[in-house]
Amino acid sequence: MASEKPLAAVTCTAPVNIAVIKYWGKRDEELVLPINSSLSVTLHQDQLKTTTTAVISKDFTEDRIWLNGREEDVGQPRLQACLREIRRLAQKRRNAWDGDPLPSSLSCKVHVASVNNFPTAAGLASSAAGYACLAYTLARVYGVESDLSEVARQGSGSACRSLYGGFVEWQMGEQTDGKDSIARQVAPESHWPELRVLILVVSAEKKLTGSTAGMRASVETSPLLRFRAESVVPARMAEMARCIQERDFPGFAQLTMKDSNQFHATCLDTFPPISYLNAVSWRIIHLVHRFNAHHGDTKVAYTFDAGPNAVIFTLDDTVAEFVAAVRHSFPPGSNGDAFLKGLQVRPSPLSAELQAALAMEPTTPGGVKYIIATQVGPGPQILDNPCAHLLGPDGLPKPAA
Repeated sequence: MASEKPLAAVTCTAPVNIAVIKYWGKRDEELVLPINSSLSVTLHQDQLKTTTTAVISKDFTEDRIWLNGREEDVGQPRLQACLREIRRLAQKRRNAWDGDPLPSSLSCKVHVASVNNFPTAAGLASSAAGYACLAYTLARVYGVESDLSEVARQGSGSACRSLYGGFVEWQMGEQTDGKDSIARQVAPESHWPELRVLILVVSAEKKLTGSTAGMRASVETSPLLRFRAESVVPARMAEMARCIQERDFPGFAQLTMKDSNQFHATCLDTFPPISYLNAVSWRIIHLVHRFNAHHGDTKVAYTFDAGPNAVIFTLDDTVAEFVAAVRHSFPPGSNGDAFLKGLQVRPSPLSAELQAALAMEPTTPGGVKYIIATQVGPGPQILDNPCAHLLGPDGLPKPAA
């Protein structure tokens, strides 16, 4: 056997998910167990995805990882936790194996390369897609077939929700070992075909307070967060699941906005306070409420994660008009033609009535940098084409084409 032939090479993609009932706060930092359940929508990988290649070979002398072309420290605790967990599951499966032993992959080192087709750490849930993709790809390369919630969670809590398409709940679980803290699909991606998602990218900068540090501070200092987890979220989880099952958009939209607002209220209730929203984020909030008031109906909803970017939910028949309202209130900068990415949206004029109802003077151009139009999508995918591998036969990143 030629020495440079790897034992196994697998490439997979995984989606971004956006929580509509937010996860904020851990009850166990080590195992990444949340203080409340959460529910999310998986976004389509045609617009947003992480692609990961994992290669194992007898020739590798150490584990190595490259993110977006740059080699990173493989000793990062979260990365190590994922690797350890996958190898433990592979060993367990091997011990239970009858007949031929599994390949000697367990003693081999792994090389991993991962790329995002969107800005990392800009509040676009890049860590969720990244760790879901890592867990899914490592599981394939090591022949692990068990539930991967635990592996993905070790990397980033919300990553377990990116293991499924459609609408996904992460059950907080009650056991101290976290075995019942798992993700499960509430409805498949085909369930609500009219639902559309617009990501308004306000800032692609790295945030001041990362999610991990922010959560820890909130758990330690915010009485509102405790109240939210114990007294508000359980009923909201049930209500959100009902709205999704019944495709009740106004109910879904109002609850999504209220939960986003409460999450950010717990951030302000943290001491010292944390603020993830900026002036543009607040203008988007006002725009949505005025748009809905003009129509006398809840046609659009916003939600914000730990960052200033807005994620907008609406139905396909409202997308064009809302994009026109955003263009009016936040004129594009010099990238006019590249302002709208992703799914095609036909240009729509803004009626004088709506323009008057918005009562918003346009901001200086570039407040909203661009919009990504997308929809609900499937869970992780395996790419069968060897050309898709990010690592060459030598286990090193392929030169950029």
